[in-house]
Amino acid sequence: MMRLVDRALPPRLGVPFRWLLGSSWSTNLGDGIAAAAGPLLVAALTDEPFLVSMAALLRWAPPMVFGLYAGVLSDRHDRRRIVLVANAVRLLVLAGLVAALATDRLTVAGALAGLGLLATAEVFADNTTATLTPMLVPRADLAIANARVQTGFLTLNQLAGPPIGAALFAAGYVWPFVAETILVCAGLLLLSRLVLPPATAPNRERGVLRDIREGFAWTIRHAAVRTLVLTILIFNVTFGAAWSVLVLYASERLGLGALGFGLLTTVSAVGGLLGTGLYGWITARVSLGNVMRAGLIIETLTHLALAVTTAAPVALAIFFVFGAHAFIWGTTSVTVRQRAVPDALQGRVTSVNTISVYGGLVAGSAVGGVLATHFGVTAPFWFAFAGSAVFVVLLWRSLTSIAHADSDAATAS
Repeated sequence: MMRLVDRALPPRLGVPFRWLLGSSWSTNLGDGIAAAAGPLLVAALTDEPFLVSMAALLRWAPPMVFGLYAGVLSDRHDRRRIVLVANAVRLLVLAGLVAALATDRLTVAGALAGLGLLATAEVFADNTTATLTPMLVPRADLAIANARVQTGFLTLNQLAGPPIGAALFAAGYVWPFVAETILVCAGLLLLSRLVLPPATAPNRERGVLRDIREGFAWTIRHAAVRTLVLTILIFNVTFGAAWSVLVLYASERLGLGALGFGLLTTVSAVGGLLGTGLYGWITARVSLGNVMRAGLIIETLTHLALAVTTAAPVALAIFFVFGAHAFIWGTTSVTVRQRAVPDALQGRVTSVNTISVYGGLVAGSAVGGVLATHFGVTAPFWFAFAGSAVFVVLLWRSLTSIAHADSDAATAS
């Protein structure tokens, strides 16, 4: 048994990282359960479309609203304590939801408020957790450490969590939230075992806005991280445009029902598991810069292939390959950023990256909706292909060196 554990989590990553990973996996499963149970709960309490849509909005809005401040906090204060407090807040909110559901006193407003508070606490927990890995793991091992973190996200948050949440909800409205409470509590207990190395005391006398400006300024000055963040922003605009109409694409273009639409996501997650298995092998043979270059080509061609195909089996194969790419590229981008950014700026630069992620998705979703309305359901995919292709051409030279431009990170700050 220990031999299997050591193969999955090499001892060189250290015991503290194992505590962090156990906490991350536990809370990721809870978040996956909530991703399905939250919207189901609101839909069970009301059939008003606007109120149902608010459940999705309250999940997307907090990273945009609180992301930058969360980055400042994680660079100013004890990061372990921030995550513990954020998860404690989640436990209190979950306890309130469980009590209200158990006594049949939960209103739509109460459910939406609870979901919004959970998503807000998750912003602070996730932003700060992302800064802990480079504090615990040597730079040379960050790729494998991030691969293990992403494995938990894929298998537990995206693959296992939602169907478990839906099944528990079918058994009774309260049960998915009881399960999430237990999992968040387990994550909190595991993280409480973590001891962080000593860090340089930050200057807390400066204003929050000044700290935020410093995070943006460092990102803009550092060529590799600037390119990385810009890439994430642009490619999330194109991705968001195409994926915003995915449910319509699945039904109108591929002839798939609700079950088939869910299968697209499942196949993508399974592809991500393949990426998990191959990640160490690939990065041992291919530079991270070339991994990123190949990944963006795959994403560009994904949009083109989905724009032209009408065959569900072909689309499923495309989603499988895309899932592997998404895992490999996501893990690589996190590793590149963590290697390049000084520890004192990890939280703020991570928050700039988060704003780019969600800003791109929101902008892309708006573009995709307009294009699909006026030009048909495949129009967002053609837009995504054209936009991605242009950006790959413009970025081609930078991508090969981006992963190796972090050697001067200390002086760039």
